[in-house]
Amino acid sequence: MDIRSLGFRTDVALLQKAGSVVEDRGTHLVVRTPDNPTYFWGNFILLGAPPVPGGEREVVGAFWTEFPTAAHVAIGIDGTEPPEDLTPWHDAGLTSEVCAVLTTERLVQPLAPAAEVEVRQLTTDDDWERWAMLGRAGYPNVSQGAFLAYATARNDQERRLVEQGLGARFGAFLGDELVSAAAVFCPEPGLARFQTVETAGAHRRQGIGASVVHAAGQHALTDLAARTLVIVADVDGEALGLYRRLGFTETGRQVALELAAPRWS
Repeated sequence: MDIRSLGFRTDVALLQKAGSVVEDRGTHLVVRTPDNPTYFWGNFILLGAPPVPGGEREVVGAFWTEFPTAAHVAIGIDGTEPPEDLTPWHDAGLTSEVCAVLTTERLVQPLAPAAEVEVRQLTTDDDWERWAMLGRAGYPNVSQGAFLAYATARNDQERRLVEQGLGARFGAFLGDELVSAAAVFCPEPGLARFQTVETAGAHRRQGIGASVVHAAGQHALTDLAARTLVIVADVDGEALGLYRRLGFTETGRQVALELAAPRWS
């Protein structure tokens, strides 16, 4: 199946390079990350096109057939624009998130952050452990052990990409505290994709996240020979404005459909 969405295309390519398994069923892809079963978007179905009207529940059933022990549902629909009416998916029990796919060939220098932070690549085990815990506050109902299992497996995948020379994760440090991070990797020559941009709640809207994204992007353009940078953002989220100020423009949209276990909601 040829993936038209630049967002999903780069996601799937990076997952494969990091060790995930992608099964092409012709009309859809089944993406599996056996080492991290609670990673929603490492274990999902990507449809080549929307189902026939009324087929949404059948697709959800197909997900459970493919992932019978999963505690979540994750379904993507390929294309450059999501379906106009997502109500049938909501009726099937899923929530939807429409995301903008943005690209740029050059970055705008952001204003200096309000705090004096050090922006650099994550290199040590301690750096990566700090990154594993940066998003912990977003999942208050998940046990420490369950969250660390997910975050450590996610780190292992990213570090495999780093070891292949495909990119890096950058962090902003305030003293010894990691307060923001962004990764960028090249799934194919000339094309770089950002992964999981996160800033601690107390340090948002201070220019720190913009500095990290800019540093990662410049690394891709300068050191990885990337010509095009790709980033994906929720159309209703505050990050979209940040990326536009850095020079990104929207080139399409995609939809993510989920059913999360209550503790991961």
